Amino acid sequence: MPEPAKDAEFHSESKEPVVFSIVRDSACAECGEKLWKGSFLSMEGGRPLCLRCADLDHLVYLPRGDAALTRRAKKYSGLSAVVVRFSRTRSRYERQGLLVEEPALQKAEAECLEDAEQRAARQERAEAYRAKQDQTLVERMTSAIRELFPGCPPAEARAIAEHTAVRGSGRVGRTASGQALEESALTNAVVAAIRHKHTRYDQLLMSGADRADARHAVRDAVDRTLERWRAGAPDADPSGGEIRHP
Repeated sequence: MPEPAKDAEFHSESKEPVVFSIVRDSACAECGEKLWKGSFLSMEGGRPLCLRCADLDHLVYLPRGDAALTRRAKKYSGLSAVVVRFSRTRSRYERQGLLVEEPALQKAEAECLEDAEQRAARQERAEAYRAKQDQTLVERMTSAIRELFPGCPPAEARAIAEHTAVRGSGRVGRTASGQALEESALTNAVVAAIRHKHTRYDQLLMSGADRADARHAVRDAVDRTLERWRAGAPDADPSGGEIRHP
């Protein structure tokens, strides 16, 4: 059964009824029905209720994943409830979908079928536009990295830009400072790349070293490469291979 304190916190943040997909067996406090792991229950006054006792058993479950269907079903449903499940790894409740009235879901499904091609075309155009934006950002970021570090091999500068600018990655290239091509953000991206590709940092992590200790151990090697790249000296051996500093 969900913890009452956490239930109260989630309810206070939500403006619509909340139903929990439970992570361990429970029972309805009103009728005594056994509720197995994965069942839905509602909390009322700190007491777990099955959907029947909570007067929500006429609703049907719509899993998350289709934004248009969810939006329309919620619009047409006179009563709906958000379904959440507690994530132990993230220590928070996460939305799983909605409970909506069945006629509302049927109407939403019919509408989605009618304009599926139109919505697919819009999505394709939007994806193409985002891809173009991302490509432009990578090009600008590559040029900026080469200006800051003229000794950085062109292919590596582009690889750094492509890696740090991945949409949705949370990397420095997607931050406001990264997209503004601020020197500090680009330097952080270059430092991270040097750390992984030109030092023994990864091997230290694989051997069980603490991340902070591993970073400290390779700091001098990272600084040496940064200095060479800033001075315009490429960091490569005569055969063109990468140098991995001890």
